[in-house]
Amino acid sequence: MAQLGIVFGAPSPEHEISILTGLLSERVLREAGQDVAPIYWTPNGEWVLCPPSSEAKDFLEGAPKAGTRLEVTLGAGFSLPKKGLGGAKPLALDAILNCCHGGSGENGGVNAVFDALGIPASGGPAAMAALGMDKLAFGAVLQQAGIPTLQRVALGESVPFQGPYIIKPRFGGSSIGIEVVEDLDTARALATSSVQLRQGVVVEPFSKGAVDLNLAYSTSPTLRFSLLEKPLKNGDLFDFNAKYVNTDGLAGAARELPAQVPDAVTKEAERLAAQVLEVTGIRGLGRLDFLLVDDVLYVNEINTIPGSMSLYLWPKEVPAAELLLGAVEEARQTFRAFAPAAHQSGGAALRAAGGIGGKLGQIGR
Repeated sequence: MAQLGIVFGAPSPEHEISILTGLLSERVLREAGQDVAPIYWTPNGEWVLCPPSSEAKDFLEGAPKAGTRLEVTLGAGFSLPKKGLGGAKPLALDAILNCCHGGSGENGGVNAVFDALGIPASGGPAAMAALGMDKLAFGAVLQQAGIPTLQRVALGESVPFQGPYIIKPRFGGSSIGIEVVEDLDTARALATSSVQLRQGVVVEPFSKGAVDLNLAYSTSPTLRFSLLEKPLKNGDLFDFNAKYVNTDGLAGAARELPAQVPDAVTKEAERLAAQVLEVTGIRGLGRLDFLLVDDVLYVNEINTIPGSMSLYLWPKEVPAAELLLGAVEEARQTFRAFAPAAHQSGGAALRAAGGIGGKLGQIGR
């Protein structure tokens, strides 16, 4: 009988937070009567089937000792290791809840793998997940659509606005690697010394006193929004420690829920969120982050797989299991297994090509 896989961990700076999100999601779905298979993706790329209802402490030294390492084969999916003379036993999964944060777990990479395995997975589609993770591309799409967002450029020789600046990893999630700097020389120095910034840096104007606001969304079965949250930051940034390093994680971070802002701001956040999702094609269960600057609301970033799946932002009358299963069901309904393209020439292009040797003569070597 097929199970619902819950994948978490992944090679990512947010590895530990992903473990917590995966374990939380497993517990929610198990208590709702779902048959789930918790799968831990280790930092070195192994896949481990974990014991039911594992705890965070079980991962302090790596995969739980009672876990079972899985084999992954394109075209065959996940399987348990061989026992004795018998062959590998398939681990039947009819869908996957992707709980990976950052890295290839959130940027569409692993969703492309799941596509090749023939398993529908939340957190995609792969191309849209990649757009959500690329801060520069995401900002450009919003600007083109006329959606209010702060200026954002790649770090280069010049920047078309004055400091101070916020610099961010172009492809990073969460708050890791984000810094406020006064000048571009400092930004360039950090770009070469920070591990998080080496794959690319985006620069934005820093607005002191800007108010952070967060809104979770669910696109299945219909578009709906959570309560609007106002994180209460200690300093200029709502940083990684403020978000995650406390006993209750994100749910225990200092905040207003719902945010004590005019109703017009809440309605504008929902309007902009709907516009972003329509323009980008992003779907699932995620979170949009806004900045309120001088009474103007700007879209800041999107998190297609947010910490704790942003379950803590929803009113208690909205069951957490309903939200998670909605994302999975949407993945099932929209899944397209790898198949031949709709248009094929029936071999005409291959017959017309003639010998490859002739084509070699057409290019410089």
